[in-house]
Amino acid sequence: MKILVIDIGGNNVKILLSGEKEPRKFPSGPTMTPAQMVSGVKKLARGWKYDRITIGYPGLIHQGKIVVEPHNLAPKWVGFDFEKAFGCPVRMLNDAALQALGSYNKGILLFLGLGTGLGSAMVVEGNVVPMELAHLSYKKGTFEDYVGNRGLKKYGKKKWNKHIDGIVKHIIAALPADDVVIGGGNAKKLLHLPEGCRAGDNAHAFVGGFRLWEEKRTVRNAKVTSPGRQKKG
Repeated sequence: MKILVIDIGGNNVKILLSGEKEPRKFPSGPTMTPAQMVSGVKKLARGWKYDRITIGYPGLIHQGKIVVEPHNLAPKWVGFDFEKAFGCPVRMLNDAALQALGSYNKGILLFLGLGTGLGSAMVVEGNVVPMELAHLSYKKGTFEDYVGNRGLKKYGKKKWNKHIDGIVKHIIAALPADDVVIGGGNAKKLLHLPEGCRAGDNAHAFVGGFRLWEEKRTVRNAKVTSPGRQKKG
């Protein structure tokens, strides 16, 4: 079984075939539709033979389907038939959940991904639990407002890192884990890791994509959301 993993980001789409060592990539961005993504992947994957696909999607997935349009890409992702477009079986998972699965060793793992926003997922005894913590209320906004790209640009690295320390502390208090991994594209910009955490690696998304096709792999359809910003008082 040859598995092609597609990691969709706000800036790039990266792909890797099982058995290959070097991923390939092409630019994404706010104008990229799912049809354009499929076309770009097919072009980029020429010469690679695959019969299964894993897609890491930057948004909410429920029962293997996209249920919310992405914040940083063009619309029309909800309801798109990826299996028909690619002509082979496709499994989908939130991109943070893929990195979590690829980072997992044992016990309970909590993954927090720093990027355009804030990705989050847990792996509990090998079972993947995708989550949506980014939009939970925090101070005068949400977690994502303070630790995503907007927060980094607004507050600068020092204050941004301080907000990350505080938010990670809040999350760990509510969701105790044996292992906490901080990953995502902006993790390399941290001045220091929050206490009790280890650094992730974006390449783990590909490992997670391969692992997703292992037998007895379970994905729990859990989510934690907030109605949005709430006024205090």
